[in-house]
Amino acid sequence: MSETLKIKLHPPGGTIMLQRPERRNAISRQMLRELEEAFFDLHQERKVKAVILTGAGSAFCAGMDLNEMQEAAQHDDALDLWRQDSIAYRDLIHQMLRFPKPIIAAVNGPAIAGGAGLLLAADLVVAAPEARFGLPEPRRGIVAGMVAPLLAFRIGSGQAARLLLTADTIDVDEALRIGLFHELAPGHTVWARAHALAEMCAKSAPQALQLTKKLLNETIAESLETQLAAGAAASAAARTTEAAAEGLAAFLEKREPHWP
Repeated sequence: MSETLKIKLHPPGGTIMLQRPERRNAISRQMLRELEEAFFDLHQERKVKAVILTGAGSAFCAGMDLNEMQEAAQHDDALDLWRQDSIAYRDLIHQMLRFPKPIIAAVNGPAIAGGAGLLLAADLVVAAPEARFGLPEPRRGIVAGMVAPLLAFRIGSGQAARLLLTADTIDVDEALRIGLFHELAPGHTVWARAHALAEMCAKSAPQALQLTKKLLNETIAESLETQLAAGAAASAAARTTEAAAEGLAAFLEKREPHWP
């Protein structure tokens, strides 16, 4: 029984709903484990031809759980904990990219930091007007190490540099313009539109879809796995800096950071 997710089967689709609305669906270590299990189970479910990923409440996903990240800093083995967290997130992204069925993100609200990475690892993205996209990691003294390669893969290095270096959060129209979101739908219909796309995908041969995803995410993006591994290392290393300690503290204390 999952504590951080809600999973529904509605052939030909299946839905994974991030279920931590009180934390804006922040990704905890437990959620990472349960997402991995959920995708494995839906891989095995023959009636499910496509998977919808969405969030409960007003947010799609606010990124990694910063409380857990800050708590890890108090441990003697903090670097090892951060490395494990980065590897676990990287492994989830790998699993999504290699998942043999289409993944459709139904973005009901802001997709920020690590939550933006989940969106980028999906194949199709339907967004509500309330959706936002942002990579604020530099303003918290950390690095979007694993999201950066995905972002450049999806929309090109120029637009990726703009979003990563400014740490700006963009609205739904701008995200649609640059290709981060593929479709817009009214908020109350965003899941229904994602389900309609799942039904469209289900009309194709499963093996053809699997081979297409493999072509796109492994052949065309042949260097992406290496980049994600480098990104995981960069992300873990960035968390050991004084800037990260100050940035995370400032965010949690709702104040401006004072960079060392």
